Amino acid sequence: MDKVLLTIVICIFAAIFSCCVDEEGDTGLTVVGSTTVQPIVTKAAEAYMKNNPGVEIGVQGGGSGTGIRMVGEGSVAIGASSRELKESEQEENPDMLLHAIAIDCITIVVHPSNTIDDLSIEEVRDIFSGEIKNFREVGGPDREIVVVMREDGSGTRSTFEELVMGDWKITNAALQKPASGAIRFSVGGNENSIGYLGIGYLDETVKAIAVGGVPPTEENIRKGKYSISRKLYLITKGEPRGEAKEFIDYILSEDGQKMVEEEGFIKVKDSA
Repeated sequence: MDKVLLTIVICIFAAIFSCCVDEEGDTGLTVVGSTTVQPIVTKAAEAYMKNNPGVEIGVQGGGSGTGIRMVGEGSVAIGASSRELKESEQEENPDMLLHAIAIDCITIVVHPSNTIDDLSIEEVRDIFSGEIKNFREVGGPDREIVVVMREDGSGTRSTFEELVMGDWKITNAALQKPASGAIRFSVGGNENSIGYLGIGYLDETVKAIAVGGVPPTEENIRKGKYSISRKLYLITKGEPRGEAKEFIDYILSEDGQKMVEEEGFIKVKDSA
């Protein structure tokens, strides 16, 4: 019985020590949360550990809600979220802070020959839901619309569904593609098609159109004028300390923000 009790006590102290280490960042750090933010954090963590031998940073997904909950519980020092805090989450953890590290943007793209230059957010939703079936209905050429989208499980698709579709479902007639490059190839090769891409995937083979009169320029996105965009956050309980602060500062440094762009997102800072 004494051995069992001793084992339990050791486990409890190990768990407490682990949390403290995470919080202070003495030997390790764990970041948990949004799968959208995960590629940025993973890339930054790899570079940070290379520059700081002896520091271990673990990166896990699980979703924004999981990251927020675990930071609130004190299980991890940093959470990752692709959304703002809900009112209930903020009330439960009034000292929880959001640190914007990037901006996620989705552009609506058509074939370069398409004369459409602008669509309202409602028109985009109606096209992707199948309510609008011909570009003629939105002032474009008389062409039957071919909707192209990412496959289920894609972070880009999740963002599009959240920011554009809401409770509306994307048409079952849509062509599903396994990667953003495949969407670009499909839209660029079919004058009847329309799709969506992260801004980092734009090139001359497709035409990005304005939404609600606002073109998806970096300036408009960073100023919050372009509607299909959102900030991506790292979350801490109170002001970050130790390794947690150092790591967040690194992502916001010039090198870290370059990684943000390399992952296809918009940086929030020009330099450190």
